[in-house]
Amino acid sequence: MSKENSTREIWLVFWILLIVTAVEVILGIIKPPVLTENYVIGVSLLNMTFIILTIVKAYYIVYAFMHLGSERKNLKISILLPVWILIPYLLFILLSESTFQEFMLHG
Repeated sequence: MSKENSTREIWLVFWILLIVTAVEVILGIIKPPVLTENYVIGVSLLNMTFIILTIVKAYYIVYAFMHLGSERKNLKISILLPVWILIPYLLFILLSESTFQEFMLHG
């Protein structure tokens, strides 16, 4: 890979991470009522949006800065599969159990 191509890829990842972070900050400041008043699994859509954007940022960080982009397809899949399946599953369990606990405590 040439140095120019590598630099271009780093800048692309930088801009993607900047945009995703800017969207997170803007949503955190504005807090649109449509996202704060609607709930999924006991969590507001705003928080669910933050979770999804954080997973996207984690993917790009692993892909670019841990040089996963230049690896073989099987290695990429074995590393990224837990990110895209296990982490959302664990978050689902965490959020559904916390909603159940809140319901049990406050009726």
